[in-house]
Amino acid sequence: MTDAGVPGARPWDGPFASHAGVRRIVASAVAAPSVHNTQPWRFRRLDDTTMELYADLDRLLAVTDPLGRGLGISCGAALFNLRLAVRMTGHDPGVLALPDPTGRPDLLATVRATPGGPPTPDERLLHDMIPHRRTNRFPFERRPLPRDVLLDLVNAAHDEDATLLLVKGGTARRVLDMVALADDTLTADAAYRAELARWTRPGAAGPDGVPAHAFGPRPRSGELPMRGFGGGEVADFEAEPQLVALFTRGDGPHDWLRAGQALQRVLLTATAHGVAASMFSQPLDLRPPQHRGDRPGPFGHVQMLIRLGYGPPVPRVPRRPVYEVLDRTAARRA
Repeated sequence: MTDAGVPGARPWDGPFASHAGVRRIVASAVAAPSVHNTQPWRFRRLDDTTMELYADLDRLLAVTDPLGRGLGISCGAALFNLRLAVRMTGHDPGVLALPDPTGRPDLLATVRATPGGPPTPDERLLHDMIPHRRTNRFPFERRPLPRDVLLDLVNAAHDEDATLLLVKGGTARRVLDMVALADDTLTADAAYRAELARWTRPGAAGPDGVPAHAFGPRPRSGELPMRGFGGGEVADFEAEPQLVALFTRGDGPHDWLRAGQALQRVLLTATAHGVAASMFSQPLDLRPPQHRGDRPGPFGHVQMLIRLGYGPPVPRVPRRPVYEVLDRTAARRA
């Protein structure tokens, strides 16, 4: 089968057979969201059909994310984008998660491409949304998401073996109170403030971190616990934010990768519907190590809280260039 994404490609070409193919696919992968825009990933091309995804442990948030849950979710989102980009070439991406957890715990996944059919319209749509997805920390309009949009988001999570539930009414208020309490607890920690400051630099224009234009204003009433990145402006946010919670059955490294893939499918689906999103993770950041392995609720373990709505357009945040995240040996081979 001819490579559907590369005109004139030979039937036996794999998606990683050329410099251009590798750059195009990795560029899609690194457009994924990550905690504080740390972009904690690295990629290594093994051959024309195989790519490895590694955690960049130098970018682990030691205070906020000591066990690597947020890092795993971030890398899972990049893995989903990589899968989509491989599909655009007419190949099927087979994923082996954590192939060597003892010898190489930073090796998160091996993606091996095999010839497949052309991408479906839905796959093309999600891939087209990759450069348009944003984290939106600004006020949203006070209008609810239509039922069919919510259903599409629920199905998107289900397609990645995760569960997305709408959080509403009194439960939503209790969840927001929990987020606010967790945010206050984190902010009181000097080590956390220093770590946050490292990745939120108002005057910097580097390829990572959260730039000032993405901070968003502070809620005037204080009822919506947006993470404080140091912005000075205030604004009126929606009184009853629309919240959803993303669950996985387990709560370990495999599940964090799964949650990241589900999260990214949900976010790209939302983008296709013109829906904006921002994330709350503060209560999850506070979970102590002994929480791991506890008895889950009926839907498993919460991995992310997501605020959805219709918001203003926001500019993109920076991304590290492909050459910085691609293994140098791999780059010479590509």
